[in-house]
Amino acid sequence: MKIVLNTKLTILKIGVIILLSGCAVSNNNADQGFTKLAEQLWQAEQKISRAGPGQLTDMSPAALEQRQQQRLSWQQRLQQVNVNALSEQNQINHAILSYRLADDIDEYRFGAHYMPLTSESGFHANLGFLPQRAQYRSANDYQLYIQQLAAIPRYMQQQTDWMKQGIAKGVTQPKAVLTGFEQGIISYVVNDPRQSVFFQPFLSQPSFVSTADWQQLSDEAAEKISNLVNPAYQAFYDFMVKEYLPAARDTIAASALPQGAEYYQNRLQHYTTLQLTPAEVHQIGLDEVKRIRAEMQQVIQDTGFTGSFADFIQFLRTDPQFYAKTPDELMHYAAFLAKKSDAQLPKLFKTLPRTPYGVIPVPLEIAPKYTTGRYSGPSRDDQAGFYWVNTYRLDRRPLYEMEALTLHEAVPGHHLQVALAREQSALPDYRRSFYTSAFGEGWGLYSEYLGLEMGFYQDPYSNFGRLTYEMWRAARLVVDTGMHSMGWSRQQAIDFLASNTALSMHNVTTEIDRYISWPAQALSYKLGEITIKRLRVEAEQALGERFNVREFHDVVLGNGSLPLAVLEQQVRRYIAEKNSKI
Repeated sequence: MKIVLNTKLTILKIGVIILLSGCAVSNNNADQGFTKLAEQLWQAEQKISRAGPGQLTDMSPAALEQRQQQRLSWQQRLQQVNVNALSEQNQINHAILSYRLADDIDEYRFGAHYMPLTSESGFHANLGFLPQRAQYRSANDYQLYIQQLAAIPRYMQQQTDWMKQGIAKGVTQPKAVLTGFEQGIISYVVNDPRQSVFFQPFLSQPSFVSTADWQQLSDEAAEKISNLVNPAYQAFYDFMVKEYLPAARDTIAASALPQGAEYYQNRLQHYTTLQLTPAEVHQIGLDEVKRIRAEMQQVIQDTGFTGSFADFIQFLRTDPQFYAKTPDELMHYAAFLAKKSDAQLPKLFKTLPRTPYGVIPVPLEIAPKYTTGRYSGPSRDDQAGFYWVNTYRLDRRPLYEMEALTLHEAVPGHHLQVALAREQSALPDYRRSFYTSAFGEGWGLYSEYLGLEMGFYQDPYSNFGRLTYEMWRAARLVVDTGMHSMGWSRQQAIDFLASNTALSMHNVTTEIDRYISWPAQALSYKLGEITIKRLRVEAEQALGERFNVREFHDVVLGNGSLPLAVLEQQVRRYIAEKNSKI
């Protein structure tokens, strides 16, 4: 059955998804058979999508086609499963595996491998995280890492070859979003290999490696960086400057690509898990912008400011009182807000994660074109999560936005949600590592709203910062659909975002370029938040005085990241069970 959200939003059915009208009757044999199939599928997926020790992922045409055919085979087997015969948890497992497979299959079908980069980053920047992803417990682990360094030229050439094919097919990132992109590439080329980000594992000698062996390993790593890694990055830089940037397309819309309209609709449904048209999303955005704008106007009146909305925005963007004077000042403020939020969590959550998080700057190599902040989750159990804060150009990082940003990226936002999912030991691995943007980003925006219940936004300027962040996500619905399916220009989108939010102009242009290069992902935030808020209101109205916000949050987060149809089913089941105990 379809669930109506504000008379317009409808939940997308992912394959033969969970029955929303009630529990299916579980069959032990069906569950056993599916559990075996699911484990086989997950192990096979891990094998084809993760490189072996000392290797990097094979991006050759043969390897990509082999993965596609294997995934199509697994998809067919999943479609043959009688979902109604499975237990509730296995129904969720089936929905999530189907969703993950469909995304990988669709990405290949629409040629995502021809554009392995966005305006913010790309495969070359992802390689820069190799030092952090590896585990170093023996001398052999360091040797395996050195083997990965040696594999970088082949990997980068494979990616470059796909980009060359993309040029031939007219499948490139738009020229408008790539200004200065090449500087992020050349920043990885350093004269002294021991100053390279790739040399980081060798900056401190561990006790389990002898001095002689350590010297040999360090020298070998430095040699690989000088003779293989640096030339590979230089070659990619030359390709970008001499071939890719001049040949990049002049259009910005996803609909201008081959199969463009179908591609954008596919990405819209993937990122939002909702069955909506671009026109419907656009109208939802316009309605939200109008509502939030009225709230912003009230806050402006509360401050005593007498000028126009545009005057107030200009005041916020230019007055020095709203900006940190040093990177340390911005980082200290972010850390203070994070700890303040930590102290409020028990009021709203029964279950808290054991995994801690830190607060660090966005890496300098990517900071100039990077968003204002982001959460980076751990890749292993012996790591923390990190809340990244962009300290590049402090005059573009207003302090009045920091409360909302911290609540979204750290706690109760992404760190809380991701860490709790990873620690759900009863769930299979593919559930604990699963992330869908509609749920995760919807939760992040809902977490900004929770700041009202946590004692944040006492200052009218920070409250305006909260509203400008909410407006930012609502405006995304308008500008993303506008650019990708309705003929909007880049400047038209910049003007719309700038005139409705207090984001700095640098952030406005950076964000618009992100939406252009990453179609439909930006739609997930507001649509996910609308869903979570609506479900909370539904639970509050159905349960009355028996509603417990800590229980509600346990239900929302207790199964990890979920497609919105599955989340809806879980909340309604909670309401029914609670009412049955009267």
